[in-house]
Amino acid sequence: MMDEGVGVVAAKKMGQRLKCAPEVEFFDGGTMGLELMPYIEGREKVLIIDAVDFGKDPGYIGVLRNEEIPSAFSSKVSLHNVGLADIIFVLKLSGTLPPEICLLGIQPKKVELGLELTEEINSKVPQLIESALDILREWNIECASLSLQK
Repeated sequence: MMDEGVGVVAAKKMGQRLKCAPEVEFFDGGTMGLELMPYIEGREKVLIIDAVDFGKDPGYIGVLRNEEIPSAFSSKVSLHNVGLADIIFVLKLSGTLPPEICLLGIQPKKVELGLELTEEINSKVPQLIESALDILREWNIECASLSLQK
């Protein structure tokens, strides 16, 4: 779905180009929905990177933390946003919601059939990755850059 794939692109680049502490995992959750629960529950911190409809101009990068996340989905960008809200709800009920969960989002330009990001969103991927690294540093998690230029 074109720009909907920005999280996959960012996670793949981060996994290929960063060396982080062993407890850091990069994972492409795609559209797994509730099947993502085992990858999130019981963790201390979870950072999710995705296309999010902030109602802003394409390329806008925003951060939602903890209780802010479910409220972000009153207007849905994609099918798996429903899954994320559902996951958070179920994890809260079960008492296994991570103490720190963060959604790093970018406003998509196009969410329609297609395999490539729009140029506008693709050009923002390095900034999105830097924002992710800022969040990891806030959490006292350092990652060494193997090469973010490629």
